[in-house]
Amino acid sequence: MSTVKVKRSDLKPGEVLCSYCTARCCRYFALPIETPENWEDFDHMRWYIMHGHCAIFVDEDSWFLMVYGDCKYLLPDHRCGNYEDRPKICRSYTTDDCEYDNDGTYDRLFETPEQIWEYAHAVLPPRKKKQKKSQESVHSQKLPVVHV
Repeated sequence: MSTVKVKRSDLKPGEVLCSYCTARCCRYFALPIETPENWEDFDHMRWYIMHGHCAIFVDEDSWFLMVYGDCKYLLPDHRCGNYEDRPKICRSYTTDDCEYDNDGTYDRLFETPEQIWEYAHAVLPPRKKKQKKSQESVHSQKLPVVHV
């Protein structure tokens, strides 16, 4: 793997862009998630991020849960150690629009639960205050019965 940063347009015929990359595409995966619409949605997102090694980003109005983690087959030279038997998603991935020369910016990026909550406060109407339950009603509540 070369340490020289090469522009896509400077690649010679037969050269592969991956030869100049640090395998950015092999160091995380992102799953699309529904666009949050209410406090509960944002609360779920806070929960995701509380589990560490993940973030939430928005790119072109689509929301994603990004989970950081190197592929277990990624070699020290940034090549695939399972190239011949790699999954279909890897086989179909091309360098046409890959993130090799992408600056790694998103429309929005949330890396902490506090960032998600701050954004929720900025875009949602204020939450309704919960009524305090009387001490008697709290003690009279029972757990639901689970029938097996």
